[in-house]
Amino acid sequence: MDPKSHFHVRLEELNVKVLKMALQTEHALKNACRALIDNNVDMARDVIDNDREINILECDIDEDSLRLLALEQPVAQDLRQIVGIMRIIIDLERIGDEAVNIAERALVLAGLPVEPMSGNLYKLAERVNAMFERAVTSYKDQKSESARNVCRMDEATNELHVRAIKDAMDTVRNPGDGAGVERVIHDVMIARSLERIGDQTTNIAEAVIFIVDGVSIKHHCQPF
Repeated sequence: MDPKSHFHVRLEELNVKVLKMALQTEHALKNACRALIDNNVDMARDVIDNDREINILECDIDEDSLRLLALEQPVAQDLRQIVGIMRIIIDLERIGDEAVNIAERALVLAGLPVEPMSGNLYKLAERVNAMFERAVTSYKDQKSESARNVCRMDEATNELHVRAIKDAMDTVRNPGDGAGVERVIHDVMIARSLERIGDQTTNIAEAVIFIVDGVSIKHHCQPF
């Protein structure tokens, strides 16, 4: 096997690990949101317990990427692929952390009097999950236009974040109701975590565009 073909075998193995990490992160995000909606304590704890696997994969992929860069000295799209992967796994790990944050708050909220979730907070969770799924698919299929569509979704996600915060504040009818105030605080922090996941998902989509098209749209360096 010649060095070039050996390199591409290693690169494909690296891609498989990235998709595995993305799948585990997707499960963490979905399960954290489901635990929140259903007051499912066991599911929330599973998200927290399984976060270590995502962290281990990040370290593993990072080491493999650095090794390929040092030993193979790739160029053109192969170089962009590895650099893009190193960007993507940072955001995958951060999304995993935010899923843990949501799961931890779900545990606390499960111990408070049951209240229906804000419609806008529910919509925000749904939209962020949809964004993440599309971003991962765009990476898997190497489709930059799909990634650009994810970037376009971020503005509406930010608007839902603002609405969810307003909903949380509107629920405080009695300043002396400690449980109500506590719930509002957690809802605000959950909305903030979801908004951050939207931003991190947009970063993943931008990395896909960089890999496929060789352009940077971060900070609108290029229009999307």
